[in-house]
Amino acid sequence: MTMEMPLSFRHFDELHPWIDRQHLLECISAVVETADVMTFTFRSDKPSWFRYLPGQFVTLELPVGEEPVMRTYTLSSSPSRPLSVAVTVKAQPGSVGTRWMFDNLKPGMRLKALGPLGDFSFVRHPGEKYLFISAGSGVTPMMSMTRWMVDCAPDTDVTFISCARRPEDLLFRSELEVLARQMPRLNLGFLVEGHEARDGWHGLRGRIDATKLPLLAPDFLERTVFCCGPEPFMRGVREMLKGAGFEMARYHEESFQPAAAPAAEELAVRAGPAAGAPAEAVRVSFTMSGKDVTAVSGQTILQTARANGVRIGAACEGGICGTCRVMKVAGDVEMNHNGGILDDEIEEGYILACCSRPLGDVQIEA
Repeated sequence: MTMEMPLSFRHFDELHPWIDRQHLLECISAVVETADVMTFTFRSDKPSWFRYLPGQFVTLELPVGEEPVMRTYTLSSSPSRPLSVAVTVKAQPGSVGTRWMFDNLKPGMRLKALGPLGDFSFVRHPGEKYLFISAGSGVTPMMSMTRWMVDCAPDTDVTFISCARRPEDLLFRSELEVLARQMPRLNLGFLVEGHEARDGWHGLRGRIDATKLPLLAPDFLERTVFCCGPEPFMRGVREMLKGAGFEMARYHEESFQPAAAPAAEELAVRAGPAAGAPAEAVRVSFTMSGKDVTAVSGQTILQTARANGVRIGAACEGGICGTCRVMKVAGDVEMNHNGGILDDEIEEGYILACCSRPLGDVQIEA
């Protein structure tokens, strides 16, 4: 498949910004980073520039089968270079969407995308100096923020700790070493769990802990911390910082793990009068699908939609990514989100279907 080159050069003031709505992205490159990690770069299908915060994410609609799947990925690119965006993704065992990207996504192909969204950015949580701690592909939002800083604020004080299983799994290590020469107060720390003699590794070994952290960041108690990686990794970092007396208001983490399903006892409480929900059955009307259904007590709008053949796109299902945002036309819901929707969107009537439970009869635009 061949790509069409842009017909003419355009200044930014001749382009429209790519903002928080659904868009069509065209893949322009696919680069292998490691055996199980690739970076995909996209441009807009229309003349536009990308407007987002360093560290934010997008949700891609991937045509895996009869029904597309939604997958959320952090942008590893920087908004200081706004004519393209990139995601760096790792194919985990059992991956469906990411494996499809590895096997099928090529330059010239187009995907639907929602975003950008997300609160995981130094723009939202500024500090005098920063500590970035990541493991594996959790390095991607840190790269977005660091790339922006190199371009726009090279005097920023950042200690960047990247952890991996082996030296070859340290994503962007070579680029970071180059960036450190351009950013005088960017201090790098690499930590691997194991290596072989042929790797020529002379750095720290093992997992990050209360002994190694002060070696890599002696003043960590004074820094604003951003952490991203597998949940066990982030849990260990949280516990380590708490044990050291760190002020956790300056700790921020990124996770796309779905929220745990509520226990039966919790659902019973939510369904009872104490939670403000009526005891009788409630009706959910999906106006675009023309379906008027009875909601099972305690179920979310998303669960009710799925049970009745109404398609609402969803990715994280934890109130984080914002993919399942729908308009509530009438009625009230109990919504417990995790930052995936803005206050002004809620005022307009939008809800996140994955974490909203009806408190009475409701009408949903879906």
